Amino acid sequence: MVKIRARAPLRVSYAGGGTDVPPYPGLKGGVVLSSTIQNYAYCSIAPRTDGMVTVFREDQDVSTGPQRLGQLETSGEVEFVRAVAKRFQVDEGFDANLRYDAAPGTGLGSSSALCVALIGAFREWKGASMTDYDIANLAYDVERKDVGIPGGLQDQYASTFGGFNLIEFKKGANIVNPLRIKRETLNELEYNSLLCFTGTTRRSGGILQRQIESYENRELNVMDALERMKELTLEMKDSLLTGNLTEFARLLNSEWETKKALDSAISNDEIDKLLQTARQNGAIGGKLLGAGGGGFLFLYCEPGKRVHVEKEVERLGGKAFPVRFDLEGLQTWRSPK
Repeated sequence: MVKIRARAPLRVSYAGGGTDVPPYPGLKGGVVLSSTIQNYAYCSIAPRTDGMVTVFREDQDVSTGPQRLGQLETSGEVEFVRAVAKRFQVDEGFDANLRYDAAPGTGLGSSSALCVALIGAFREWKGASMTDYDIANLAYDVERKDVGIPGGLQDQYASTFGGFNLIEFKKGANIVNPLRIKRETLNELEYNSLLCFTGTTRRSGGILQRQIESYENRELNVMDALERMKELTLEMKDSLLTGNLTEFARLLNSEWETKKALDSAISNDEIDKLLQTARQNGAIGGKLLGAGGGGFLFLYCEPGKRVHVEKEVERLGGKAFPVRFDLEGLQTWRSPK
C-alpha cells in the first residue's frame, strides 16, 4: 500500500520573536526574521481498511493504538494527529508514523513543524486544495487553539514556506516576504555558523504568559523592548541582503540583550556562561533560540574560528551542530509501492 509522507523544516529565528505573540501583533504589529534549516519533522500516513488508528513515534519507539480515532489518548503528538484528522473530517483508519530531528522544547519550532507536516500529509492523502497561507493558518489554529499549546505566529509560517523570510504580522493579515539573499552570503553564513544545544529543554508557557501579561499591562520596559526588537529585525534583514555578516552578528547580540528584557527567565547562568565562552573563543554574535530558558544557541563565528568555538562550548557540556539551510519548506510525496 502506498504511504503518504511529509516533512517540514525546523527554523532559526534571528530577530523579532515575541512580537508575533498575540495579542501584541494585532495591537502594534509584529515582524520576525527567520530561516529554515535542514532538520525536519516527518509524518507518514498509511490508510487502513479496519477503521483503526495507530500513532508511532519512530524516534522514541513508542506506539499508541490501534484504537478508534476518538478513543486514542489525548497527550503529546497523538493530540496533534487527532486534531488534524478532525479538521480534515477523516473517518477512515490509518497508521501515522512521526519523528523529529530535534525534540520539542529546544527552540527550533519542532512542534509547529510536526503540525505542518501532518497537515501536508493529510492534504496529500485527501487531495485538498490549500495554499501555503492556508496550511500555515490551519497549523496555527490546530496547535494554539485545538491542542492549546501557547506560542506565537511565526513558526507555522516559517516551516510551511521555508527559506529566509521577513514575516509581518498585522491585524487581519500575516505576510511572508521571501528574501533574495546572494548565494555567496548564504554559503558564508553556513560556513561560520553553528547551533549549540545547551543540554536542557524548556517549557515556554510560563515565560510567554508573563510576557503577555506585561504588555497587556503596558509595562514600559517590555513595550520598549518589543519596539526595539522590531527595529533590529529590519536592520538585520538589511545586513543579510547587503552581505554584511559582521553587522548581522553584532545585531544578533543586540537582539539577545533586548529580548532578555521581556522576562527574567529567558536566560540563566548556564546559558550566559555558554554564550560568554563562545564569544571569548571566536563567536562574534549569538543568542538563545525560542522563547527562552533552554534549547539551542545560534552562534556566528569569526572565519576560521568555528571549530575552536565548538570545542570550547562542548567542554562546558554543550553539543555543537553545523547549520545547513533549507530553502524548500513543506514537502509531501507518495512512497513507491
